[in-house]
Amino acid sequence: MATALRSFERPIQTTLPLGIELPSGPTQKEYTLVSMFSGCGGMDLGFLGGFRVFGRSYRRLPFRIVWANEHNPAACRTYRRNLGTEIICDDVWDVIESLPEECDVLIGGFPCQDVSVNGKRVGVNGKRTGLYKAMLEGVRKTRPKVFVAENVKGLLMKHHQRAIHQVVEDFEALGYKVSYQLYLASKYGVPQTRERVFIVGTQSDCRPFLHPQPIKRKPLTAKEAISDLERLGELPGINHVWSRANVSPEQGNRRLVPDRPAYTIRAECHGNIQYHYRLPRRISMREAARFQSFPDTFIFDAKLRETERQVGNAVPPVLAWHVAKAVCACLE
Repeated sequence: MATALRSFERPIQTTLPLGIELPSGPTQKEYTLVSMFSGCGGMDLGFLGGFRVFGRSYRRLPFRIVWANEHNPAACRTYRRNLGTEIICDDVWDVIESLPEECDVLIGGFPCQDVSVNGKRVGVNGKRTGLYKAMLEGVRKTRPKVFVAENVKGLLMKHHQRAIHQVVEDFEALGYKVSYQLYLASKYGVPQTRERVFIVGTQSDCRPFLHPQPIKRKPLTAKEAISDLERLGELPGINHVWSRANVSPEQGNRRLVPDRPAYTIRAECHGNIQYHYRLPRRISMREAARFQSFPDTFIFDAKLRETERQVGNAVPPVLAWHVAKAVCACLE
């Protein structure tokens, strides 16, 4: 982990996005990528690849982002800073007409509050989760060869059974073969017990999409992921800052177990984020970003509360990278 700490000391490179490496070896076919509900860029970073975290390198993948959108200004700042790609910062319905006429792949994590375990559970037609219809329109307009939509485990809960069927049926009506699977992030190299659903659709002329199999190594533990940060005081420049929120009856007051993956990082924890396994404090935003598998060179351009939201809403880049590799296999 000492090498990760040294990465904080490197000067910012202005010619390449932070944490992104140039592709090497023979030139690959490049695939155009449209990103909806991009957030701070976790899923997009996973599809781009070319980053290193926990001593492992995740190679550059042959995707090029041609259009991205997010409505949160702070998340857009983080996205531009780290991915080096322009992003349209506006309501999705106000900019959807600016989508390109076509693309190879469309991705997005449509809002999930209405089906979240911690949300109001009003279903897929709620004001927020109903925004999947914007992704539906994006697919209709751009006709990607493959689309990937990410959402919470709650979408598969019994009382939302009709919701997942509606989502699948709506995408299938556009002519796509659709499958979905629940992923446990800790089985894919992410030190966190996060469970998320990936819905993937492919056109008939693509190879069938095969959901990636879990990796065959022991899950990373909380201690393995963040122990090198224990000796550091607060460092706002690398997001190593933490909440002083008092203990409350709300979720988020659990203490990490050092020899297990971290608990799920939440977006709306209101400061009640989980406690460090040893130190008398809550975990820092850099530690939370580690649990989400962001490389240390990925800096969140926001204050504490907004960074909590960005980190908690993000798709873990390492998990997204495994899905992106499977998408590549469809396109080859």
